[in-house]
Amino acid sequence: MEIKKNLTTSPKAKPTDESKLGFGHIFTDHMLIMPYDEGQGWHDPEIVPYDNISLSPAAMCLHYGQTVFEGMKAYRRADNKIQLFRPEENFKRLNKSNERLVIPELPVDLAMQCLRELLEVDKDWVPSLDGTSLYIRPFIIAVDPFLGVRPGSQYLFIIVLSPSGAYYASGLDPVNIYVEDKYVRAVRGGMGFAKTGGNYAASLHSQDDAHKLNYSQVLWLDGVEQKYIEEVGAMNIFFVIDDEVVTPTLEVGSILGGITRKSAIELCRSWGMKVSERRISIQEVADAYDQGRLKEVFGTGTAAVISPVGHLKWGDKVMEINDNKIGAVSQRIYDTLTGIQWGKIEDTFGWTVEL
Repeated sequence: MEIKKNLTTSPKAKPTDESKLGFGHIFTDHMLIMPYDEGQGWHDPEIVPYDNISLSPAAMCLHYGQTVFEGMKAYRRADNKIQLFRPEENFKRLNKSNERLVIPELPVDLAMQCLRELLEVDKDWVPSLDGTSLYIRPFIIAVDPFLGVRPGSQYLFIIVLSPSGAYYASGLDPVNIYVEDKYVRAVRGGMGFAKTGGNYAASLHSQDDAHKLNYSQVLWLDGVEQKYIEEVGAMNIFFVIDDEVVTPTLEVGSILGGITRKSAIELCRSWGMKVSERRISIQEVADAYDQGRLKEVFGTGTAAVISPVGHLKWGDKVMEINDNKIGAVSQRIYDTLTGIQWGKIEDTFGWTVEL
């Protein structure tokens, strides 16, 4: 499909100090936008200057939350070439979210074409300082001007780009996690596995509560018994108990299948480590901690890659993990994943895609 280009005549000044990029608040010169109309399908993709978009006040996404999104990154290697990390997996996951929210499938090849051509236009925005990247946010919204509850018939697929530093200002310093035992985020049969705005809206109250207690993230329990661990607000979660790496199973359908999660599991298994995807209760974690068997806890996600957990608060019980230091497993996964992503070590898995 031909992608039209309407490029800016007034390019923005790029950040001069890449050590102060932060996360998600600087945007490049351009974005891609492609409409969908029932009976016509996805059509007329165009790269245009980054700007506000015009929507009807009755646009369905504003009222009924029919939205999905993804998050991935582009990395500048030492040889100045740019590469992506498993982008097809992100677009496959986008279509899983689409299916759940009754949004038309977006062909992965078309999504990749749109992304490649947008990155080619704004490739100079990919930062080069170690640890920085260009964050990529593709999303789809229903835009029909209609106040009745039904799936939309008109959509917009948009990609915006944001040069970013570390997701957490503290970098790889361990984060503090608060276990939520009052509110729930998702239940079996719901939308927990989809990357949709409503899941994140449901997490905001607990996130605010956690911040007031000086905890950076919330660890969610299952929505029925509030007994089994699911995921952190922005990450999947892993536990190293004795010599076993444990992460909650995706089979229940209330947990997002993270690309970094999948990669971490595949790495550990390639190293001969025992990895279990199963239901794990917060009580099992607390018992393992009391018995001295809980060696590490860490989160995985595109934005932060690896986030070691230093403290885990469950009710009145505060567990300090690995003396509030990053563990050997967490460090090895981080070093390997980021090494592959930035082209510092050989990609023997075929995960990277060069621009």
